[in-house]
Amino acid sequence: MNEKTLAMQFEALLEKYAELLTGTSEKNITDKVKMYALYTHIAKTMPALAKHWNALYPEAKGEIMGLMTEIKQLNEAHRNTKPRP
Repeated sequence: MNEKTLAMQFEALLEKYAELLTGTSEKNITDKVKMYALYTHIAKTMPALAKHWNALYPEAKGEIMGLMTEIKQLNEAHRNTKPRP
């Protein structure tokens, strides 16, 4: 498999993840979900790095926190619209 094919297939995975998480796979939401997922992973696996970055860029930290809140709200709204078995 070449790099371009892998990139396209991985992008499809991210789009599906965004759709399942938020109910939509619009490009702007998918981009936010990418940042959300990556930041969350970094904060869990290398908390010192996340803390250092947060201290260096407090405005960006605020933006990330807002983005995380937005994704969580979209997820909650999406879960509430799904029919329950």
